[in-house]
Amino acid sequence: MAARFSAARVARQLTSFAVQRPSFFPSTCAHKTVAPLQRRLFAESAAAKERQYTEDHEWIDISLDGKTATLGISDYAAKALGDVVYIELPQVDMDISAGDAIGAVESVKSASDILTPISGKVTEVNSVLEEKPGSINKDPEGEGWIAKIAIEGEPEGKTMNKEEYTAFTEEA
Repeated sequence: MAARFSAARVARQLTSFAVQRPSFFPSTCAHKTVAPLQRRLFAESAAAKERQYTEDHEWIDISLDGKTATLGISDYAAKALGDVVYIELPQVDMDISAGDAIGAVESVKSASDILTPISGKVTEVNSVLEEKPGSINKDPEGEGWIAKIAIEGEPEGKTMNKEEYTAFTEEA
């Protein structure tokens, strides 16, 4: 038996609802305020979730609610290390403090500790990196993330936004 509504039809109906003012909304409501509200929320969420970098070449993305963070190494660090051959990941449920070495990255050129700028508990690790450590070189600031952490407290030490970090690496 075929479905009564296709996915495309449902999507069109939902889109038309957001664009057109339903008769039960007052004239000053939905059709005039939805788009500005969506733009404002998008702008606020983009600013709240700006990726931060450390002088040790790690990056951290803190969730909008401030309760969790994703940690990884920067593009700069991945390029400086060269071809990664081994990654030691932290253990899930491991309690960590800001500044702790929670793992290591080894390449054909050198080895480097993975340091955390925040305190908390490791909730998840990117186990793909154990099987294919070289995948961190392909997308270190995306699919090559290392760990997810339940945050306790604020990040410690100096963190930088993308522009500040780029300037920092150019000076080095």
